[in-house]
Amino acid sequence: MESKMLKEQIRPAILVFIILSFITGIIYPLFITGVAQIFFHNQANGSLIYRGEPIGSSLIGQSFDNPKYFWGRLSATSPVPCNAASSSGSNLGPLNPALLDAVKERIKALKESDPNNDASIPVDLVTSSASGLDPHISLAAALYQIPRIAQVRKISQDPIKKIVARHTSGRFFEVIGEPVVNVLEVNLELDAAVQK
Repeated sequence: MESKMLKEQIRPAILVFIILSFITGIIYPLFITGVAQIFFHNQANGSLIYRGEPIGSSLIGQSFDNPKYFWGRLSATSPVPCNAASSSGSNLGPLNPALLDAVKERIKALKESDPNNDASIPVDLVTSSASGLDPHISLAAALYQIPRIAQVRKISQDPIKKIVARHTSGRFFEVIGEPVVNVLEVNLELDAAVQK
């Protein structure tokens, strides 16, 4: 009697397990993948930017240190900056001397690269992002760097400002956050514009 009751309970449990495994393990992932490929093809494939071959993603920060380019946020990833396989922040608190030293070093580098720039340095140019992979800088950080880039490239600031404007994303729902500039996209267009 007990074994019969046990069989009556085990059989439906196994059947439900198999059905739910099929639905949640095969049907649902295939459905979501199909929807993503149809409606969000670029995002589902990593938002890659191609110049013949993939050179980066508009969603992952790239490390630029040449003065002719816009510089992005500092990255605390290891072993190299902007390492997508090692997303992390520095975890340095505001009272940590190491954070203050890093900020001072970045301020020094910014001042050395553009000694005539007396504007206030935007905070996102001297601090790292929480992920270490932030692809954007604030509009203020982009505008701060325009004089240096124009001087190094020996061009007027106006075309650089227009490129920055084209790659500036506004606030989310016009309320949340601040306008941001995608560093990789603006640097690629800057190179293309100067080569023409």
